[in-house]
Amino acid sequence: EFAGEFFADSKGYYTDAGFDSVTLVPGPSTGATELISGTADVAMSDAVSIGSVVASEGAPLKIVGATYQKNPFTILSLADGGNIATVDDLAGKKIGVQDSNTALFMAFLAANGMTADDLEIVPVQYDPAPLTNGEVDGFMAYLTNESIIIEHEGYDTVNLPFADNGLPFVAETLTTTDDMISSNPETIKAFLKAEIMGWTDQVNDPEEGARLAYEEYGADLGLDPDTSIAGSIAQNDLVVTDEVEANGLFTISDDLQAATIESLSGAGIELAASDLFDLSLLAEVYEENPELLDFMG
Repeated sequence: EFAGEFFADSKGYYTDAGFDSVTLVPGPSTGATELISGTADVAMSDAVSIGSVVASEGAPLKIVGATYQKNPFTILSLADGGNIATVDDLAGKKIGVQDSNTALFMAFLAANGMTADDLEIVPVQYDPAPLTNGEVDGFMAYLTNESIIIEHEGYDTVNLPFADNGLPFVAETLTTTDDMISSNPETIKAFLKAEIMGWTDQVNDPEEGARLAYEEYGADLGLDPDTSIAGSIAQNDLVVTDEVEANGLFTISDDLQAATIESLSGAGIELAASDLFDLSLLAEVYEENPELLDFMG
């Protein structure tokens, strides 16, 4: 899911945009703490994670663009195990949830009229082994990652996608601080331009995006080339929609902003779109670089 960043780094788009260097800091983290503390200038996160800290703490953060128009979060289960095909199937189950995803999972439950008392939350890491070895009935995952890996290993999988079950929202969001937007707008615009160029390459060559992950940037992670390629191809369906084809990569339409805000409200996170989104700099990037709109090869 960071192939666009790998393209931007490896092909010099960040350098061309005027940066001496861009440091890609690995997670897992929602990025909010790093932004507020000043240890990061931009964070890649999701609307629920950022929205929850904006609503609860008044954090001075704004989403300035979104890679994924449809979030990829899912509760992954095995057909001959938990077989969690509906929200009702969650009741009484053991669900593996990563620490950085806990707030998001709680929002998913709230949006569906459930609480943590209705099931058992089991702390896990990002390796889905607890699912395949039977420690948990369901596992919080990405449709474009763990779901594909497990299926590739021969398991019959079942998915409960958040986007189709009460919680549609943008993900892989680019978030920065209000201060960066007001004090360093040209820096954010330069970064956005490089990002658009990187993700243009990913959309048009997902196989190369996967190779950058498993052979270069994630060479020490033991990634499987076949599943990496499958995930890279699948994620393009989350990135490119009719609205994105018309308006450009990273754009978030008014309708999608409204749907995201409604999702957050259903999860008990009350915000206006203007509290969470500021797409003004992205709009300026496209006004100044209209050729970026032609991203489909």
